[in-house]
Amino acid sequence: MHHLDGNVLSGSAADLFAFEATAAQGRCRSCADIAALGQALVYGLPMGHVARCRNCDNVLLIIVEHGGRRSLDMRGLCWIRVAAGH
Repeated sequence: MHHLDGNVLSGSAADLFAFEATAAQGRCRSCADIAALGQALVYGLPMGHVARCRNCDNVLLIIVEHGGRRSLDMRGLCWIRVAAGH
């Protein structure tokens, strides 16, 4: 299946975060890789996006759009780090 890079998440994530999500760093719960979310491998769905770890293919986060609402599942991330002031 063809994937996009994590920068495609900027539109979907903009309503969920008060910071630029693609620039934030996250740690994969599966392999402990630390990378900007913009480096994730993203697969599009009709209703949202699935972001996978660039290193081990673990699902990092899922953004689902349905009925005018967005839901976020981040169970594949240990944490997200954002630069102060963002």
